[in-house]
Amino acid sequence: MSPAATKPKAVRRALHSEQVIVFTVASQRFAIAVDAVQEIRSADSLAGAATELVQTKLKKVRHKIERNGRTYYVVHAGLHFGLPVTRPSLVLVLRKARACALVDRIEQMVEVAVVRSLPRAFVGEERRWYRGLALMGDSVIPVVSPSGFLTAGEISLLDSVRAEMAAAAAAEAEGVSAP
Repeated sequence: MSPAATKPKAVRRALHSEQVIVFTVASQRFAIAVDAVQEIRSADSLAGAATELVQTKLKKVRHKIERNGRTYYVVHAGLHFGLPVTRPSLVLVLRKARACALVDRIEQMVEVAVVRSLPRAFVGEERRWYRGLALMGDSVIPVVSPSGFLTAGEISLLDSVRAEMAAAAAAEAEGVSAP
């Protein structure tokens, strides 16, 4: 018999709980694991740090930021989830993903007892966006997967745009400094 099987139900449940940040995008509530978020910043604080990306394939990404030698692509969460466009006020800098998520606001940080698997009704890209569902009071809230904001193909596309922009800037600087 395993040690977990001998513990009371309440103790077993506590072992599976996790801290999440509940945030909103266009009045819709989402959650993300606290340990998936490196930093929360004001969207206004990115004004000087963000570089505009000139590309038209991914409308949800218009900027990139460089932090600690890493490039992060700023994803507008409303466009990503197909919600009405709002003016986000916060940026979630994600820890293990090359994305930042623009969100409207943070509601709370809370401990959830368990994150349930997605039902089979979730199909297509929703299965990539969410890692599960959490029950909070009378509400069921999707728990976002940090890697769901950008696919490997989307990151490759954005990296190539970034490389093209760097090459164009270097060529322009070389042309300006040439006699």
